[in-house]
Amino acid sequence: MKNSARYFLFLLPLLGLLLAGCGPDVPSSYAEGKEAPRIAPDYSGVTVPSNIAPLRFLVCDEAEEYVTRFRAADTEVLCSGAAVKPGLDDWRDLLAAAKGGDIEVEVYARRDGRWTRFRPFAVHVAEEPIDPWLSYRLIAPSYVTYEALTINQRDLTSFEESEIYNNQLGVEGSDGQCINCHAYQNYSPDNMQFHARQTHGGTMLVVDGELKKVDLKADSSVISAGVYPSWHPKERLIAYSVNTTGQSFHTKDLQKVEVQDSHSDLILYDVEANTVRKIAAEPDELETFPWWSPEGDYLYFCSARYHYDPEGGDRKLMDDYQTIRYNVYRMAYDHASGAFGPRELLFDADSMGRSATMPRISPDGRWLVFALGDYGCFHVWHKSSDLWIMDLGTDPRHSDLEAARRSARKLDAACSPDVETQPFWSSNSRWLVFSSRRDDGSYTRPYFAYITPDGRARKPFILPQADPEFYPNFYRSFNLPVFMSGPVTISPQRFARELKGEGVRAAFRP
Repeated sequence: MKNSARYFLFLLPLLGLLLAGCGPDVPSSYAEGKEAPRIAPDYSGVTVPSNIAPLRFLVCDEAEEYVTRFRAADTEVLCSGAAVKPGLDDWRDLLAAAKGGDIEVEVYARRDGRWTRFRPFAVHVAEEPIDPWLSYRLIAPSYVTYEALTINQRDLTSFEESEIYNNQLGVEGSDGQCINCHAYQNYSPDNMQFHARQTHGGTMLVVDGELKKVDLKADSSVISAGVYPSWHPKERLIAYSVNTTGQSFHTKDLQKVEVQDSHSDLILYDVEANTVRKIAAEPDELETFPWWSPEGDYLYFCSARYHYDPEGGDRKLMDDYQTIRYNVYRMAYDHASGAFGPRELLFDADSMGRSATMPRISPDGRWLVFALGDYGCFHVWHKSSDLWIMDLGTDPRHSDLEAARRSARKLDAACSPDVETQPFWSSNSRWLVFSSRRDDGSYTRPYFAYITPDGRARKPFILPQADPEFYPNFYRSFNLPVFMSGPVTISPQRFARELKGEGVRAAFRP
């Protein structure tokens, strides 16, 4: 028995060599096809980061046998079968070999005993990497299933995924809890926040790795607890919108739900002093979606002029839904005094008969990206929503606002006939992640687009998955994709324990 065991162990390396030699071979004789292969997801012609997870896809053309070859410089990877799944190590070798150039992809198919090579396509590998982690909320695209929500995080360089928080951990029985709006200071999970509403509601804050629960509705004049957040890049401050939000439903329009604010203001939360103060609260303006400039010297936001009539109430608001349009503004912020200047109109969407939401500034300060739809504030339900970009110049503090307004244009290559919204910049200002419903019109999924130094987008690609058939079989939407420098290490169970506590109420500073 001992001798047999030694003999078996001796054969293991030889067996490995034999198996390694049994991979697919490129056919020696084949016909040249005129068409490129149909693949899903469609990764043909995309530009990807130099550290992205493997692009795995399904060949949708019928055949008896398939071979796919990836080539970059002197590196070659072969895969067999309709499900093309290059390994992680092989893929990283390809990325390294192609950095700044292309990976050529050739698909061969055997039909009726004869091989055909489809027209090859290329995947361009950019010099610039992408931030290594992404977080997003997973939710069914329904109006009543908020009891089953998670905030997840994903390693973009591999397929590793985990939950940051699961709202079913914080409730019992028929209780419900909604979670949303995860945000980080300068991409770091050491300073982060997310909201819980309804049961055990409150804002979960992580500051220098320490966890606490805060009630931001510090005064009866504050409309709500914080909703849409933006961390100041240099100070322990978070700008929030506070919103009274409701839903109404169409009976004929395929866009079934309309989400509207009847009231909304902007507040500023001082993390260290635990105080809240109003910073934009005009009675007939709906201020929302705050976002700091990279130096923290401007606060960008959206606002729509609307007078809420108490007599007509929500019924009138629902009747007026197509007339409510948001513009993009900004206010200067003085670091020394903490004072804000007057609002400046940056993009007048209303004059175009459109509505702008979710302004996001690239970390180099050069580019403003926002979602532009026909009306309203919740563009994730609006098929008219596209991504637009504006050139703020090399120094936004001294930018020519009129020139910036004239530069605004649709980010054509990133857009589709369906929803594009919720944009977010990478820390090196070269990558944009956003939510899109281009695949089936129902589920939002994260797409990534390379943005050139002159503000042009290249063909975007969907978040790669280990299983190339993942998306048709996954029935949740990816909402609010946000880049991160690393993973959140606080466990979901610890978040749940803290949420069940009373928390601390912020003080109101008039």
